[in-house]
Amino acid sequence: MLGVMRKYKQSFIIKGVFIVIVLSFVGTIFLIWGKGEEGLGGSQYAAKVNGDKISFQEYSRGYEQIKTSFQQMYGQPITPEIEKQLGLRKMAIENLINATLVQQEAKRMGIKVSDKEIIDDISKMQYFKTNGVFDKQKYEQVLKMNRISPSDFEEAIRKEILMRKARNSVLDEVKVGDVEAIEAFRKQRDQINLQFVSFSPADMRKDIKVTDKELNAYLEQHKKEFMTQEEISVSYLLLTPNAIASKVTVSEDDLTTYYQKNIDRYQGKGGILPFTEVRERVKADCIRFKAAKKAYEMAADAYNKTHKTGDLKAAAAMLGVTTSDTPLFSMKTLPAAISGETGLIQKAFSLKQGEMGGPVETEKGVYLFKVLKRNPSAVPPLDKIRSEVEKRVLAEMSLDLARKKASDAQSRMGKGPIGESLQETGNFMYSAKGTIPGIGESKELMEAAFLLKTNDPAPKSPFQVNGRWYAVRLKNRTETPLDDFKKERAKIITELRPRKQQEAMEKWLKGLRDKAKININAALTAE
Repeated sequence: MLGVMRKYKQSFIIKGVFIVIVLSFVGTIFLIWGKGEEGLGGSQYAAKVNGDKISFQEYSRGYEQIKTSFQQMYGQPITPEIEKQLGLRKMAIENLINATLVQQEAKRMGIKVSDKEIIDDISKMQYFKTNGVFDKQKYEQVLKMNRISPSDFEEAIRKEILMRKARNSVLDEVKVGDVEAIEAFRKQRDQINLQFVSFSPADMRKDIKVTDKELNAYLEQHKKEFMTQEEISVSYLLLTPNAIASKVTVSEDDLTTYYQKNIDRYQGKGGILPFTEVRERVKADCIRFKAAKKAYEMAADAYNKTHKTGDLKAAAAMLGVTTSDTPLFSMKTLPAAISGETGLIQKAFSLKQGEMGGPVETEKGVYLFKVLKRNPSAVPPLDKIRSEVEKRVLAEMSLDLARKKASDAQSRMGKGPIGESLQETGNFMYSAKGTIPGIGESKELMEAAFLLKTNDPAPKSPFQVNGRWYAVRLKNRTETPLDDFKKERAKIITELRPRKQQEAMEKWLKGLRDKAKININAALTAE
């Protein structure tokens, strides 16, 4: 699902410009209007666009709108991890920036929005209708319930109409000519046959000899990828509350005080259970609590007496327990005995070799420990990782050699026949999926192939498909007569226009952004 979501991110950024800036139509409008500014500071701003401020409140609403839209589209909640991968917060501010630019441009173009246009737009909204007719009383009630003033709502509608008019001024200029339509007609009807030669990186390896100089150079350039994990070994002791529970005594006052402080623990079907019914439970809980507290105090005392000398065994003797040692381990290869003790492990990695640490309290008890050995992260010498480095160098060099050979062949194909033995795809038609006989699936190559002409039969560059590099050349093209073009002209133009309009819109927005002075508040980009 995440892959599908990513596919539609750009469309959200483009379409988001033409949705009401501070609200969404029926469905999310009243879910997001009343939300606050998420603690980012109402007196500040989310972004400035050519001096115009976008408030944190607008940003918060825009973010909620996008998040709600994704959740409604895919029928499930957006987890924080998915939200981060999709970049919803960035998408929200980008939409608002683009929307502000469009409003500014609309004003520069002299576009106006009349009160009648606003009234007409609102009167068409199903949310405010009763029996299919606009209901003013319902309109006012709904806005009041959601703490929206009519003036704020109508101003938002004014902005939406303003942007819509600006958008339409760009879209209306987009024309699809007969040359483009004929090209599209031919692409869907013609058949082509390609000649090709391919070069596999695997086939190149036999021709490559790697020297130690090249291996060392690669290792130096990619040393971060070969760094070993930092490793430590520790000696530790564990003092459990159970070990000293028998030495703990509790009075009746202790029990009643504990019961009163933790009364919510002792719930029954009818409410709080009386002390007399749960006295034994309270006693066991109180003993565990006092034993845990005493264990921590004892461990802290032992640590204070021994940490300067680093004598963990002396601390163990004071506490009546023994020590255990771990082998060397990294954050990725934790020893089983302490694998779940996050606090202990994090503290241990913060200490130097020979240092004692603690007390660290966990569910198991209280730990004192000592770092026995510390191996810092380092790049191993080449002789220890030669095979891995050589494998990567060979992979890169063989891929590069295959590409170079394909580039050379492609260059020669543009000038005429070449000496290599060429394969052929056989006649095939255009496929939106990009499936090319004998080669594989490549939308990029498919698009390029159907642009080739007999007087310009070869692309400028080779193509990589499924790990191989291909140099291609048009052998022949079977053109469809234009007899049917007139019948399909209108349909083809209708099909081509949306994509061309989208391209025009993206180009227009990019032009506005390139000229704009934009300042995004650092609080929005902080992790």
